[in-house]
Amino acid sequence: MKKLLCIILLGCLSSLAQAHIGSPGVTFEGKAGAYAVMVLITPPDVIPGTATVDVYTKTSGIRTIGAKPAYWFAGDEGTPAADDLLAVEGEPGHFRGMVWLMSAGTSGIELDIAGDAGQGKILVPVMAVSTAQKEMPSSLGWILLALCVLLVGLMITIIGASVGDGQVKPAEEITAAIARKRWIGSAVSFILLLLVLWGGKTWWDSWSNRYRRFTYKPFKATSVVTQTAGRNILEFRIDTTRLQNLFNTRRLSYIIPDHGKLMHMFLVRAGSMDVFAHLHPHRKDSATFVTPLPPLPPGKYLVFADITRLTGFSETIPDTLEIGASVPAVLTSIDSSAIDRDDTFYSTTPVGDATSASMQADNIVLCGKPGVKTALADGSFAIWEHEPNASFAAGKLYELTFAIQDEHGKPAILEPYLGMQGHAVVMKTDGSTYIHLHPVGNYSMASQQTILTRFEKEAGPVQWEKITRGTLFIDSVNQVVARLDAMSEDERNKALMGSMYHSPDDTTHAEHSVVKFPYAFPSPGNYRIWIQLKRNGKILNSAFDTVVE
Repeated sequence: MKKLLCIILLGCLSSLAQAHIGSPGVTFEGKAGAYAVMVLITPPDVIPGTATVDVYTKTSGIRTIGAKPAYWFAGDEGTPAADDLLAVEGEPGHFRGMVWLMSAGTSGIELDIAGDAGQGKILVPVMAVSTAQKEMPSSLGWILLALCVLLVGLMITIIGASVGDGQVKPAEEITAAIARKRWIGSAVSFILLLLVLWGGKTWWDSWSNRYRRFTYKPFKATSVVTQTAGRNILEFRIDTTRLQNLFNTRRLSYIIPDHGKLMHMFLVRAGSMDVFAHLHPHRKDSATFVTPLPPLPPGKYLVFADITRLTGFSETIPDTLEIGASVPAVLTSIDSSAIDRDDTFYSTTPVGDATSASMQADNIVLCGKPGVKTALADGSFAIWEHEPNASFAAGKLYELTFAIQDEHGKPAILEPYLGMQGHAVVMKTDGSTYIHLHPVGNYSMASQQTILTRFEKEAGPVQWEKITRGTLFIDSVNQVVARLDAMSEDERNKALMGSMYHSPDDTTHAEHSVVKFPYAFPSPGNYRIWIQLKRNGKILNSAFDTVVE
């Protein structure tokens, strides 16, 4: 139990869910020893497969960068030797390489950097799962079938001749008995070859079915709004009947807190994308989460719920929700005791509508663009520090930088929000891409710490029988979450941020007024980015639109 509680608390320390839909790349920004780096890992969509690792650094004197996989289930004994990342020609400070990921589940890429400033190591968690099944081109299939028929025919001919005509000496006549042996040999070989082909097909089908079974499939859920004590309650029910794959990593009983919350839920009004909410449902049972619903206007909403498990495996559960006219149609202040103190919701101008009349309303936030000073609700301003007319390129790693100014145009002092200097959500306007970002990237620090702890404590495969029953685990986690909720804001920030914590009156850190999110847009298109910050005890929201080429 002592070990179990240690793992739970490690998960509470600023754990960052690698939650995404349509954005598989893993980003990291931080330090490996004395080397400041940004890392982009593009995992394979088929396991086993190769992950592409890109490392960007402005630190000189680096001689070698090695990368190797690390597997949570296998432990340190299952870690292979590192492969070298090579410098990309014409791009100073850019290193690239390939790393094989052989096992599905919670994994990581460990980078070992050596140079003039000594040695530094980091571990970036990666959720290694198969998400696709490769299709064979029909033309190639017909070619292989023709070759198979040819080879079978040749094999039958060879075997028939070897037991028949091949037994006749030169100049001897082929008798009826020899001819009969040839036909019998050909028939027997044909039957045996059919059995071999049938056995091969059976073996192939069994592995294909096994692969399909363990191909990653997102959870299914149902979102409904119910009335309880005069309040609208959103109930999020996860469908546990669909857990036929990855059973070791998808046990709902073993969820750990992420920023002190068991679930982070985001609601975005579909189509217009003009209403955004960041909520934190409470666990009703292992598969049901509930939260008071803010007074969101009617419409169809996209729902994204992020969770992280004991193994560090993180994922997003998607759904849709129809909010009817019975819910208040305008965003107004509500009883603070009715919702979580960290919940936030607001409205922006619709996508593609910069001149909407609704912009005149006090509760509408004007959506910003790169390089444009955008007003926030408290009179301060946010500036996306990117050239106004400079385009973004798909697949390239960027540092999305937002500078916050107070009412007088001076750098504003930001406070931690849920243990981080800021949160961001990136969505493609067609809904095909969603990701939850943080200043250090989109990886899971809970996964990172869990893997490192595994290597320190246990070298071999994980022993599941050492983990307590699900009901006791749920109770222990609930107690941890309750203690965090009962803390003051300052106490909770110290607990969640750990060594990263700085007091609000510390003005020596530039990051108190600037928030950066490393990210690579996965595909071309129109994107909207929502950021959530905190200043003077209030959560501030803003949204920005951009085009990716």
